[in-house]
Amino acid sequence: MTAQTAAATATASRARTGGPETDGPKVLEHLMGWVLVAVVAMLVTQLGLL
Repeated sequence: MTAQTAAATATASRARTGGPETDGPKVLEHLMGWVLVAVVAMLVTQLGLL
């Protein structure tokens, strides 16, 4: 086995850490984004920045 093949095998067998392809449902992600927008909007209005 060459060094290049060994490196490719080691990379391929490495466990995934949960990148964008394995995230949960897109609906939940979208909902949490809007919750963050609402929280920031409430904070801005409470502080009188708008």
